[in-house]
Amino acid sequence: MNNINFSVVKNSLRGHEYTILRQLLPYGKKEGNEYVALNPTRNDRNLGSFRINTTTWKWSDFATNDRGGDIISLYAYIKEINQLTAAKELLAITRRVS
Repeated sequence: MNNINFSVVKNSLRGHEYTILRQLLPYGKKEGNEYVALNPTRNDRNLGSFRINTTTWKWSDFATNDRGGDIISLYAYIKEINQLTAAKELLAITRRVS
């Protein structure tokens, strides 16, 4: 299973994004249409610079300029894995909770 359709994965994630987000970033909080959290990939001590838009799922760490365009890239970034592996893991997660 080296090839994966990322659109299919994203579609299967619909409705599970917040569950995944809260598991990845448990100390975050919702602010409007953004989820603000500490960045677990660095020594982040203050909420504010790491934000995920919960409408578009684009995310950015304004302190490091790291950013991505969807929940798959966010998962890959936080887990420090490639996006193919992230997509496979997320697909497995959604299959278990569906």
